[in-house]
Amino acid sequence: MSRLVATEYKCFEDIRRTRSDGSEYWYARELASVLDYAKWENFAKVIKRAMIACENSGHNVAECFPEVRKTSPMPHGGMTVDDIHRKKNLEVGQKILDYMGSTELIANLFRISQTEEKLRKDSVNSADAATAVHYKVGSEVREASEKIGGTMPEEIPTPEKSIAQLEKEQLQRLKQQALDGQLMLDE
Repeated sequence: MSRLVATEYKCFEDIRRTRSDGSEYWYARELASVLDYAKWENFAKVIKRAMIACENSGHNVAECFPEVRKTSPMPHGGMTVDDIHRKKNLEVGQKILDYMGSTELIANLFRISQTEEKLRKDSVNSADAATAVHYKVGSEVREASEKIGGTMPEEIPTPEKSIAQLEKEQLQRLKQQALDGQLMLDE
C-alpha cells in the first residue's frame, strides 16, 4: 500500500507546476491522465463537481480553478497563458477571452471552428495528433492574418472593461430603466 501511495505521489509531483509567486498548480488534462481517466469528458465532470464544492465552501472558484490553456502558437505567437496575462495586465482569475476585442475574438472563433472541423473530418483521436492539428491550423490562420496586413493578436490593445463587466453594467442600466418605468422586464 505504501508503495502505491509513493508512486501516486511521485506522479502528482512530476506534473506539478509552480508560478513565479511560488503558488502551485496542475493542468487538468495531465491530472486526468495520472488519475487514469481515458476520456476527457469524464474528468471534466469531476472538475465541475469540484468547482461546485469549492463554491459551496465559500472559496472563489475563479481563483481556485482558473481557465487556462497550455502554450499554443495561436493566437499570441507562442506566448504562454502567463505571458498573455502579463501582456494584457490581467490578474489571477481574469479570463483572457473576457478581455479580447471583437477582432481578436473573431480570429479565435475562426481558428477554433477550423480546428474542430479538421479534427472531426480527419477523425483525430490521439492527444499528440490533436496538438499537431491545433498547431498547424493556428499557424495557418496566423499566417493568413499576416498576409492580409491584419493586426497580430499580441499587438491588439486590451479593452478597458471585460465582457462580464459590460454585461453587468448593461443589466444594471436595464434594471434602472425598469425601476424608472421606462422598460418592462419579466421577473
